[in-house]
Amino acid sequence: MLERGNLSRRGFMRRSVGALTAAGLPAWYATDVFGTAAAAQEAAARPVQANARLNVAVIGVGPQPRRSNALYDAARQFRHVQFTDVCDVDARHVAHAIDQYGKHGYTVRGHKDFREVTARRDVDAVIVAVPDHWHAVIAMDVLRKGKDIYCEKPLTLTIAEAVALRKAVKDSNKVLQTGSQQRTEMGGKFRLAAELVRIGRIGSVRSIECRVGGNPPGTPIKEVPVPKGLDWDMWLGPTAAVPYRLEAGKTNCHYEFRWWYEYSGGKMTDWGAHHLDIAQWALGMDGSGPTGVEMIAAKAAYAAGDGYNCHEHFKVKYTYPDGVNVFAMTGSGDEGKGETVGGLVGADGMPRRDKGGRAIDGVDGTENGILIRGERGTIFVSRGLLLASSAAILSEPIKDDPLLYPSRPTNHMGNFLDCVTSRGTPITGVEVGASSVTVCHLGVIALQTGKKLTWDAAANRFTGADAAIGNARLSRPMRAPWRLEG
Repeated sequence: MLERGNLSRRGFMRRSVGALTAAGLPAWYATDVFGTAAAAQEAAARPVQANARLNVAVIGVGPQPRRSNALYDAARQFRHVQFTDVCDVDARHVAHAIDQYGKHGYTVRGHKDFREVTARRDVDAVIVAVPDHWHAVIAMDVLRKGKDIYCEKPLTLTIAEAVALRKAVKDSNKVLQTGSQQRTEMGGKFRLAAELVRIGRIGSVRSIECRVGGNPPGTPIKEVPVPKGLDWDMWLGPTAAVPYRLEAGKTNCHYEFRWWYEYSGGKMTDWGAHHLDIAQWALGMDGSGPTGVEMIAAKAAYAAGDGYNCHEHFKVKYTYPDGVNVFAMTGSGDEGKGETVGGLVGADGMPRRDKGGRAIDGVDGTENGILIRGERGTIFVSRGLLLASSAAILSEPIKDDPLLYPSRPTNHMGNFLDCVTSRGTPITGVEVGASSVTVCHLGVIALQTGKKLTWDAAANRFTGADAAIGNARLSRPMRAPWRLEG
């Protein structure tokens, strides 16, 4: 599309910039985003030499809904990527992936045990899209076997795992990209919001609300026989041996594992890994974190042991240096209803509109996104919106680039692949991924303990009167024979 001559290129640029401005970006920024994206698209399409090919394996595959499908589609746009292996503890997923990849010209080997993949010398890089409780164990093995890794968010299941993974990446000198793609994609909305905050466009930040949505309620889920082809013991891995459950679409396995603290952290680590990551970025706190955390409100979690046990509604407050308060919340925390903020407009000075063209005043209190309040203005950003309390906040070009990252990548997988070649640090490298997921886990610990806790981000430890209660939750026991090897 970009190689048909100047007229076609200009037409494509007009359409692309028009689409980006319609999505809420100011024209000056949309033009910049288009230029970066177009250059990356052209680079991805260039022919490559055989010796420049990158052999990639995917651990954690399967039919929808599986994040690995999106990652596979993103990676195969780059001509130098050659898929060689797929792995999953569910034989049905392996068979599906072999057929899926085969339709695109890849002949891949299928595996159940990830160690068969990491042991292969002809695999250069690995995409890891398994449930959260497996992330650190597999990532450590990938690094130990000398391969680069793209690991889905949240990067780890515990804070102790995040600390260990930081060290493992440093010791191995390998590239790790965390799958927090809001820093690159979504039309650049989140990056622009972070840049505007960092240059002081809304003055000193007073608070940030990360509206992550609520978890599904916990109800009993029946024990049933394990489906044929699923190695349930291997799926559980380092977590406790429990029965397989499935009823009316609810389960403690594929996809729905997110709503069990044993395997994940609910919306706190699901959407929180995205939105709290952007809050960290906007505040310039990558590699660090808050000084304290406390539960403001929460609906008691289901505790019978046979259903989802993540808190359905919650509001957690983090205290950052300079008195900035960051909230992770479903709304108000108790009923999932947050404050509706009016008077917000786009870069063109106009309010948002619904599908029928009617003006909508601001954002509803439960709308997923990030609300950043400063002493001189407010910004709301989500994957579909970029609004501010004044059009000038968005429309005036940035004169001095705050350099949030050396370049402006618009493709998260592309940024990872570029760094595999350059040996540079990805935009969400291990320092970013580890520190952001630590903030998520701090929120989970606050919900589970109900304590107001003081945090030392440099030492990765709780301090103060209730330090022992918090520090006891920094790690979790692992079921033999699994352990965190570094």
